[in-house]
Amino acid sequence: MTEHDGDDSGREPTGTDSTNVLVLRRGTHGVPVERYVEAIRDRLPDHTVELARTPAEERDAIRTSRYVTGMTFEDDLLEAAENLEVFACAYAGTDHLPMDALSDRGVTVTNASGVHGPNMGEHVLGSILHFTRRFHVAARRQRRREWRHYKAHELQGSTVTIVGLGAIGTAVADRLEPFGVETVGVRYSPEKGGPTDDVVGFDRDSFHGALARTDYLVLACPLTETTRGLVDSAALTTLSPESVIVNVARGPVVDTDALLTALRSGQIRGASLDVTDPEPLPEDHPLWNLGNVQITPHNAGHTPKYYDRLADIVAANVRRVDEKGPAAALENQVVP
Repeated sequence: MTEHDGDDSGREPTGTDSTNVLVLRRGTHGVPVERYVEAIRDRLPDHTVELARTPAEERDAIRTSRYVTGMTFEDDLLEAAENLEVFACAYAGTDHLPMDALSDRGVTVTNASGVHGPNMGEHVLGSILHFTRRFHVAARRQRRREWRHYKAHELQGSTVTIVGLGAIGTAVADRLEPFGVETVGVRYSPEKGGPTDDVVGFDRDSFHGALARTDYLVLACPLTETTRGLVDSAALTTLSPESVIVNVARGPVVDTDALLTALRSGQIRGASLDVTDPEPLPEDHPLWNLGNVQITPHNAGHTPKYYDRLADIVAANVRRVDEKGPAAALENQVVP
């Protein structure tokens, strides 16, 4: 794929002030970043959308780039980004970015919030149903060609607590609605309400009160000082022995050692982990061998429509910058 020079679409640029876009070279979810470039070009045919293919090309291109998008932002790129105005992070979470340094330079940061709603909502629902109907037990017996009944559960009438009521948490709540469950949301500002039947805050009493009535605990929150180690030994003690944890947030939201103890001792029924701490999970880690653990390799966010949804956000924000300048209020803007 050759670099796009803005004139092969047969249309002239709208003006010399149109914002060009630099796409950094790292892709995600095993999908080539070229797909992302193509999606942005389709939506911005009158702009130059450049893909830097080597580290040297990235450093050179970013010196004059005002609008950059990518998965990560390394220190050497930040040093070279002399004219950067907007960085469009291609992940929903921004805890891996040098946010303080970007803020000090006056760089506006946006994220991919909303991109993951449908796919991650479906992943969570599938994980819950996996443990509800105990498909992991069926798979083991199928491998043994063993026709023997086993105990299963019903989702109807259960209580599902969702930590984090952003786009992903909301998508989970929406998809649970037809199943006849009670939902509890946990968020920083419970007075704002949310898509769940009940909403509580992160204060210890409220959180543990929610845990005490939880059958399925869904973690869909960013990693912050508040959420790091949120599910610790005390939280696991409060949970019912029949409860299941589904983590699509970040690995460190859960205390791994405490989780191992709880899973081994029957303190909780099981865990579906799309993220782990450490990550990637080492080959010799004991979590791999527990029969009541489902592990996916940070795959909940994978969808063939990932880059299309992300490109919609980026293109709309580029047009806002064209119209109103770098001070424009942008979709998914991250407040420092």
